[in-house]
Amino acid sequence: MSLLAVGISHQTAPVALLEQVAMSADDKVKALHELVGSDHVSEALVLATCNRVEVFAEVDRFHGGVAEVSRVLARHAGAGVEELSPYVTVHYEDQAVAHLFTVAAGLDSMVVGETQVLGQLRAAYALAQEEGTVGRALHPVAQHALRVGKRVHSETGIDRAGASLVTVSLDHAEQRVGPLAGRPALVVGAGSMGALAATTLSRRGALVTVASRSPESAARLAAAVDGGTAELADLQQAIADADVVVTCTGATGLVVGTDVVAGGMAARAGRPLAVVDLALPRDVDPGVAALPGVHLVDLALLQGERSAAGDTGPVAADDVSAAHALIEAETALLRAEQQAAAVAPTVSALRSQAAEVVEAELLRLSTRLPDLDARARSEIARTVRRVVDKLLHEPTVRVKELAGTPGGVDYADALRALFGLGIDTDVPADGGRLAEAVTVDPDDLRPGGAA
Repeated sequence: MSLLAVGISHQTAPVALLEQVAMSADDKVKALHELVGSDHVSEALVLATCNRVEVFAEVDRFHGGVAEVSRVLARHAGAGVEELSPYVTVHYEDQAVAHLFTVAAGLDSMVVGETQVLGQLRAAYALAQEEGTVGRALHPVAQHALRVGKRVHSETGIDRAGASLVTVSLDHAEQRVGPLAGRPALVVGAGSMGALAATTLSRRGALVTVASRSPESAARLAAAVDGGTAELADLQQAIADADVVVTCTGATGLVVGTDVVAGGMAARAGRPLAVVDLALPRDVDPGVAALPGVHLVDLALLQGERSAAGDTGPVAADDVSAAHALIEAETALLRAEQQAAAVAPTVSALRSQAAEVVEAELLRLSTRLPDLDARARSEIARTVRRVVDKLLHEPTVRVKELAGTPGGVDYADALRALFGLGIDTDVPADGGRLAEAVTVDPDDLRPGGAA
């Protein structure tokens, strides 16, 4: 297994850089094909959310894979690899699997324990399937990650607090404008984040209005929360009417300018306004924060608060520990399954070779003893096959058992050498043993570097 994870997330990078590397739907498709079209990457999945862009790839060489994935990320960010390298994290083989499982479980999120990333991973996997960039290596890993994410949320208490970026952001808004029950709220954007925002606002009793570039999408979301709709052309008036504005579009430029918010505030007679920007790249001009009476909540603010609060935030440490223990066990299970699958061709080839030898010797016996009666011939054949089966039983069972241990695939190598089995099982040289997360050496990322 040569799984490589290369990415930039809120854990290492400021929001300004996350904005720079953010990918649209078209960008993700283009990146997938750039990756699998490179020399060292055979399969790829791109997970791009509001606080991370990470590539999970099957590679034939570590340094070559890191360099090529990093160059693709840099090209899409319009930056040099040297600029990105201090913020890039790299995981390989078992640690890449564990990292993917950790992300799927919500343990690596800005709000620990949130569940939205599981849906985002499912969508990323579906896109990679549609584009044909996942194969026999990434399919089982991605599917296993989705199962692990579900297990963590159903078997531990990490989402007991029900926290998400939306709920945490709205908590901030309520601190500024008061309880949202009965208060007008505007949601700009009708995608998955917009739907979560509208639903959460509705549950808190807010009166929701939805605005979107797609009037049809806005109408569907508004109907789902018994709300109304507004045109983006009338955004200033919609802001004047709302006490909370949540923006989460997929636009590549600013959607809510300072002048629009200032115009809306002029009609509010001094009433405070909370503006929540959950988009990446951001929807709201940062200058809005300087307007009197406006409280801006954005990803940069949430990122800073997470760092100050510690890694787990409101989630109990025991629940986080239980989740990590489950991930560790599932990582070991997947490794054992893959290593057992890796030795299966050796076992099959050994038994096939033994069967061919038996049949050849029985045929030779028939030639030498043509007068041997059918009953004796049958008994001899059964005896020979039984002897061979017993001789092969112990080594084949043991090689399967040992496959899940460090260096276990070496035993399959020994069987192939001893019995002259000329097969290629495509097993990595270290048999998929644990590989630590590594720090990126900028020399590996420069064109012409260690690749």
